[in-house]
Amino acid sequence: MTEQDNFNDKRNFIIRLGKALHKFGTPAYRMEAHLQSVATFLGLSANFVITPTSLTFVLSQGDDNQDYNHIVRVKPGDLDLGSLARTDELVEELSSGQRTLKEAIERLDEIANKPNPYGRFLTFLAFGGSSGAFAMLMHTSWNDVFWSTILGFVVCIFVFWSERSRRVTEMLEPISALTTAMLASAIMLIDPSINMPLVILSAIIAFIPGLALTLGLSELAARNLMSGTARIMDAIMVLFKLYFGAVLGMALGKLLWGEVTFVQPPETPVWTSWLAVTVLSISLVILFKARIKDAPWGILSGFVAYGASIWGAMHLDVALGAFVGAFALGVYSNLFSRITKLPSSIVKLLGLVVLVPGSKVYIGLNTAISGQAMLNAENIGSQTFLIFMSLVAGLIFANVALPSRKAL
Repeated sequence: MTEQDNFNDKRNFIIRLGKALHKFGTPAYRMEAHLQSVATFLGLSANFVITPTSLTFVLSQGDDNQDYNHIVRVKPGDLDLGSLARTDELVEELSSGQRTLKEAIERLDEIANKPNPYGRFLTFLAFGGSSGAFAMLMHTSWNDVFWSTILGFVVCIFVFWSERSRRVTEMLEPISALTTAMLASAIMLIDPSINMPLVILSAIIAFIPGLALTLGLSELAARNLMSGTARIMDAIMVLFKLYFGAVLGMALGKLLWGEVTFVQPPETPVWTSWLAVTVLSISLVILFKARIKDAPWGILSGFVAYGASIWGAMHLDVALGAFVGAFALGVYSNLFSRITKLPSSIVKLLGLVVLVPGSKVYIGLNTAISGQAMLNAENIGSQTFLIFMSLVAGLIFANVALPSRKAL
């Protein structure tokens, strides 16, 4: 093999690896660091600029001053923790000599095209489960939990439809919120004891971009300004689309069915919070496509994050409770990475969803625009901002206390 052929193989692997990691939802600052370490191992000089919608690679080998530039336009990736773990294992196999570059490139294609390991039925159940678990976590009523689960199934049908229709994909968030809002207003005719705005929020919780906002702030904290800003603005626009769809749906529902007087039902017991965390964690394992052998670690991360945040909130306050939760989650995920030699992101992102206050941004938006409170919560705007800052700070402190040995 000539030196040029060797460089071509290395270049192709780096580019395909970058595209795969982006497709699997890897944050820009972690992806750039990982690609840099792989390029160094392969003996390449490299620079990368990663944003949610574009990838830029600048590669060269040895003393050759001629750079190879590759720029590609991409769509924002979706979290696929199973494929992320397989990709990391592939890089380890390459670095240990178990695979050649050509074999690694073929394996990358296999990983990228691998179908959903859980299938449609379990994904359908996970959408309903996550919606019901969120309603339970909000300490509302069993009525809200039941109807949130049913409407979560409706949202999943739209997600499956979007996989076959480009038009539905482009309007997935607002049309889902619109439909669930209209159905929720109709449900009040037969069950006036549901908290309609909260049921709507629970039904569309899978779309609420709390994790995207947290990752965007983490990227800004890591001085990856372009990607962080782009990710935050994209998350804000998703939030606006969801809220508009919900408001329009409630208005149409009121026009069609009229208004129903709300009847206050009894709240769910306190112990149901742990049941909610269990159901939510299991649902997230399925929705984020984590591997079955990594699932117990991922489910445990939800308990670590939630338990630590509750303890912190009892002894400090809600915002600093989020800091304690994020710190404990960061240490736990880095410990997981050291034990299993897998990326810490696999369990960190699962636990982070339990902590992120994306729903509070939605609630604050509703309070600011309509003047009506969905839940009894004071200073929701400032509290949400402090929680986001606490989450980012907690993860940073955790990386100082127990550094991860992997870039991902």
